[in-house]
Amino acid sequence: MQVLQIKPMESVSVDQDRLGALYSQLGAASAEDVVCRALEELALRMSHCESLFREAHWEELRKNTRSLIAIADQIGMRALSNVACDVTTCIDQGNGVAIAATLSRLMRVGDRSLTAVWDIQDITI
Repeated sequence: MQVLQIKPMESVSVDQDRLGALYSQLGAASAEDVVCRALEELALRMSHCESLFREAHWEELRKNTRSLIAIADQIGMRALSNVACDVTTCIDQGNGVAIAATLSRLMRVGDRSLTAVWDIQDITI
């Protein structure tokens, strides 16, 4: 018997116009500070999402996921924001299988989005 392992790859992009606007509004040093703090907060909240899911704390998971949307939007992570919105919809519908699937996708998109922003920060905006 042969086992096929599927490793979904999510394509992500960072809204460079949004990041550029942030840098224009705040200046380079302040914008980098905002982006770094946002990335740290996203990583923390994504980790928290996993534990809330395992413990079936749906209301807290919804709140935590909603906060991901606002933070992701602030720094131009549209894909992450969209998937986080999908997770909240699944929570609202009470569909445990859909929550698990979309939360798994959120983790994949989140990881790739965090990497994408770090890569962009190596380039002058």
